[in-house]
Amino acid sequence: MPVALSGNQIREKFLQFFESKGHKRLPSASLIPEDPTVLLTIAGMLPFKPVFMGKQAAPAPRATTSQKCVRTNDIENVGRTARHHTFFEMLGNFSFGDYFKREAIAWAWELVTVVYALPADRLWVSVYEDDGEAFGLWQEVAGLPPHRIRKMGAESNFWESGPTGPCGPCSEIYYDFHPERGEVEIDLDDDSRFLEIYNLVFMQLNRDSQGNLSELPRKNIDTGLGLERMAQVLQGVPNNYETDLLLPIIARAAELAGKDYFQLSEADKVSFKIVGDHTRAVVHLIADGVKPGNEGREYVLRRLVRRLVRRGRQAGIAGAFTQKTAAVAIDLMGGAYPNLIERRSAIMTMLGNEEAAFLRTLENGEKLLADILGRSRGTVSGEDAFTLFDTYGFPLELTIEAAAERGLAVDLKEYEAKMQEQRERAKRAAKTTDLTGGVDLTGVPATEFVGYQGLTAQARVLGILNDGKAYGSANAGAEVLILLTHSPFYAEGGGQVSDRGYLTNEAQDLFVIIEDVQKQGEIFLHKGKIQQGQLKAGEVVICRVDLVSRRLLQAHHTATHLLHAALRKVLGEEVQQQGSLVAYDRLRFDFNSPRALTPQDIAQIEQMVNTWVMEGRPVGAEVMPIAKAKELGALAFFGDKYGEQVRVIGVPGVSIEFCGGTHASNTIEIGPFKIVSESGIAAGVRRIEAVAGVALLGYMRTREQVTNALSSEFKVPVEQIPQRVAAIVGEAKQAIKQVDSLKSALATARSEALMSEVEQYGEFRVLVGHMGDTEPEPLKAAAEHLLTRLGEGAVVLGSAPAADKVSLVAAFSPRAIGMGLDAGKFIGPIAQIAGGGGGGRPNIAQAGGKQPEKLKAALDQAFAKLYDTFNE
Repeated sequence: MPVALSGNQIREKFLQFFESKGHKRLPSASLIPEDPTVLLTIAGMLPFKPVFMGKQAAPAPRATTSQKCVRTNDIENVGRTARHHTFFEMLGNFSFGDYFKREAIAWAWELVTVVYALPADRLWVSVYEDDGEAFGLWQEVAGLPPHRIRKMGAESNFWESGPTGPCGPCSEIYYDFHPERGEVEIDLDDDSRFLEIYNLVFMQLNRDSQGNLSELPRKNIDTGLGLERMAQVLQGVPNNYETDLLLPIIARAAELAGKDYFQLSEADKVSFKIVGDHTRAVVHLIADGVKPGNEGREYVLRRLVRRLVRRGRQAGIAGAFTQKTAAVAIDLMGGAYPNLIERRSAIMTMLGNEEAAFLRTLENGEKLLADILGRSRGTVSGEDAFTLFDTYGFPLELTIEAAAERGLAVDLKEYEAKMQEQRERAKRAAKTTDLTGGVDLTGVPATEFVGYQGLTAQARVLGILNDGKAYGSANAGAEVLILLTHSPFYAEGGGQVSDRGYLTNEAQDLFVIIEDVQKQGEIFLHKGKIQQGQLKAGEVVICRVDLVSRRLLQAHHTATHLLHAALRKVLGEEVQQQGSLVAYDRLRFDFNSPRALTPQDIAQIEQMVNTWVMEGRPVGAEVMPIAKAKELGALAFFGDKYGEQVRVIGVPGVSIEFCGGTHASNTIEIGPFKIVSESGIAAGVRRIEAVAGVALLGYMRTREQVTNALSSEFKVPVEQIPQRVAAIVGEAKQAIKQVDSLKSALATARSEALMSEVEQYGEFRVLVGHMGDTEPEPLKAAAEHLLTRLGEGAVVLGSAPAADKVSLVAAFSPRAIGMGLDAGKFIGPIAQIAGGGGGGRPNIAQAGGKQPEKLKAALDQAFAKLYDTFNE
């Protein structure tokens, strides 16, 4: 019988065994690989790839390791299958041109049958179909009969490092959980019976750029034994999650949720398994120096933390919990991986911050997600998925996963289109380092800004640019960039958009509209459209800033300073500006804050700003030495660089800040101030949008038009609109519930007519049927109803709810699942026939498609597969 060993004992016995065979024990490499082409360490051999490629000297002729690995390619299967993980440990023994097949096979067999005491009659082996040497060695060295050595193709038994380079056949050892099923018609890919525990790669060949294979001068051995898999076998548990490597973390999570893990259904265990798996992954990633972010491995970490948090909430854990499960994981693995102990504080801090940041937006996001899933029929729109990502930080993968749990797909094409629109907006918003299109501005003097003193100025035209070229003149209709000696136009900067206005000349036969002004270094680039006349390089022009636009900008910019001061008074002096936008129609102000503002906070801030406005406080601007400005307490932010002389804007008793923007001369010029929104935009960063002065009239006019239209439509006074809307929404929700209930009841009733088509195969009953135009949710209800009527067996239903939509559902009984059926894996290939896909749990899964004309073929294939299963 197998020796019952703990996970730590399995690891240590492996390493000790190969040390006894002359191998040098090496520590696990970091999860951040040295290979820049790989995001994370995904295999035990990865740290030795340069050695195998001949680019680096071997650390020893023979080596053995326990390598930590992270993979996310099968993340949707984590927790749902017995042995899929993101984090896992790969035990390996390696030969760098020292020993080869005979020794690798002999030691592998000795390890599993002597050290781990696995019964030889429970072990099967696969070899590459052309590797006669390995086939013979397994008989000679291990004494395996030929029928327990299976020859398999290159897809499963030929290892490659890439399209070129070292490669070779491999041989795998499988453990048989059900030898009572006999040794005839064996399929080693049957996960319900066999588990691959050990893979031996015989790296003996090299593939050149033409695809030709040749023998390597040095032949290597690369092996991998899955620690979690061996623990499952030796500890006699049904899956990797219930080994001592993971169960303590899972049990802690269940305790936090007030539940007994072993009393839960298999479906309810999934979330706890994911918590256990992801906890191990994130503590190791953080310990190895990965930080949460939005790209590369940083995004992998952020995605895992968010998945972990969401699954914990779904499992019933209230509030923050990741530090508690992480503590268990660190204690479990700290002996084997000391850096977990050393980095405990950093792990806890980073994990706590990331969880807190996600929790702040998760609640509202989950409400929106639930609403989206509730109103989606068959497919979640790409626009909704994008909103969840863009506004609430929900990774697309989480939305897809949540949708699949409800039998819904996500319109990925529309989602990508929305993402592309955002990328294009970002490109348009971004200012390149060379706004001239490549024109050399060497020798062009800096533009002298005279817009603080007045809105009109005379200037000489130094250059006219268009499409990356300089011109001596430009005529009416041309859009050009204009270089001037002086400019009253404020160039965009410091969060403030540029002034607008026009150029003319003394003769009044020239008129150029100035739409935008940007800076390249110290030179202003005036984007102009010539409406009349001819603009000539060297001529003198009259520059006029549009008065109304300038006053709108001044009002909004000074208002941001008052808003900043009010925030610091209400929330505390730790509040600092993180970014801003000063535009004609509004202002936007980003600031750090540990919490969202309450309605009371907003009201207090608004009142404070409006009080300062009405008091008519003077607004002063002064250029002074930076040392003096700091002595006065002037605030400077965002890590801006300042010269020895700085411009300071002060409002007596309220605010003093470094600022180069244009401002009102008195707060009374700002006019009424109104906060229109407050939201979170990043971890610990909030955003306020507000409107002031004349711009507020446009804001109020738009809302007045909306409320008047609603008042007319509902035939109620404006003040009664909220009650009327609430009543209509309530009635609509109730009507939708009633309709959905009726649809489900109707589908269930219609499904009774299919009972005459039930096929009996021994103790199992099978029903495959077409349900007309039934929608996805009622179709699922019908399948569940029919399975209850059948007892043990399988139900597959299909429908075409629209001209371009197919809905499919598969429901399998527990004993059918025991025969190897899995609804999630079964329904996907069936849906592909109808131009779609999908998946779900082993007992019930839904899928969709876009080709109703192929629904019959899909159902026929489903029936054929079920027929084969129940007639084996």
